[in-house]
Amino acid sequence: MKNIIINNIKYFILIIVLYSFNIISDEISPKDTEIWTPIPKIIDVDTIWKPSSDSVILFDGNNLNQWEHNDSSKPKWIIENNSMIVNPGTGNLYTKKAFTDIQFHIEWKTPIQISGDGQNRGNSGIFFQNRYELQILDSFNNVTYSNGQAASIYKQHIPLVNASKMPGEWQSYDVIFIAPKFDSEGNLTKRAEMTVFHNGILVQNKSIILGSTVYKGLPEYKSHPAKEPIMIQDHSNKIAFRNIWLREL
Repeated sequence: MKNIIINNIKYFILIIVLYSFNIISDEISPKDTEIWTPIPKIIDVDTIWKPSSDSVILFDGNNLNQWEHNDSSKPKWIIENNSMIVNPGTGNLYTKKAFTDIQFHIEWKTPIQISGDGQNRGNSGIFFQNRYELQILDSFNNVTYSNGQAASIYKQHIPLVNASKMPGEWQSYDVIFIAPKFDSEGNLTKRAEMTVFHNGILVQNKSIILGSTVYKGLPEYKSHPAKEPIMIQDHSNKIAFRNIWLREL
């Protein structure tokens, strides 16, 4: 825990230094925002949560009626064995409904057949309000930068531990997402925060989101509506999802 706190302090210092020299995002390499240490401790877990009576069911294995592509077209992802599977190249999926503060549950698994390594193995992501990413990745015996592994808030916060299961095994995220707040003129008044349980284990504890997720450059906030859709990423890997639900807070 101490090492992670120190590492986060180093990250904030990096941001301050970069801004102080007026370095814009186009001049920053993606590698500049990769953090490789500390490496979260690996643990074993086994748990699944079920939806409550007041939950909004986003996917129960039957259809994709709650989802659409960015152009509002019908989803081209595959339903198989009560799960929805990324159909590589067809595009990200977005909830038809928009949300603010939520409790969110999703189960997912990476392909049992291992292909690629690092960020090219079992990659996807959940983008709350279409911009704040919780990373999905095969992080079982797969080395990558720590702030880009499974259960990281991508390129922002390293998970407290690595609770990943083997490829082909179902995993779960349970998330409390508190949206950012902007005033009537679009000025940020409160940053977003995220608490995450990976397979029932706390891995993000009220982590403060620094801004929209970016691969290259530094995160920053831009004013947006209070309610926005949730996006699940097509990263060209056949990730399977099931039992997706949320509660509006």
